[in-house]
Amino acid sequence: MFWFLLITMVVVVAAVTLAVVGGGDSEVLPEAAPEQLVDPLPATRPVGPGDVEALRLPVVARGYRMGDVDDVLDRLGAEIAERDARIADLEAALAGARRRGDEEGE
Repeated sequence: MFWFLLITMVVVVAAVTLAVVGGGDSEVLPEAAPEQLVDPLPATRPVGPGDVEALRLPVVARGYRMGDVDDVLDRLGAEIAERDARIADLEAALAGARRRGDEEGE
């Protein structure tokens, strides 16, 4: 049993050594270009639910690129704030129209 384990260990060490040292003739893997965010968020119209669902951020070794995520969140935050302001304006206009209608009806 001892000889079997010794021979197995020698074979494994030899195989690993040959793999590391003998691989010198092969090319080194080329550097992969980092993925870039292809911004599917439309620049000419407001962002819709389908645009957000189609959004795919490039993955890097430790998750997502912070800059890409920040850019997308800034864009979405600005559009949501714009929509909220527009909704508030429309609700104020509706409330004013209702008040005028109530005053005329009296």
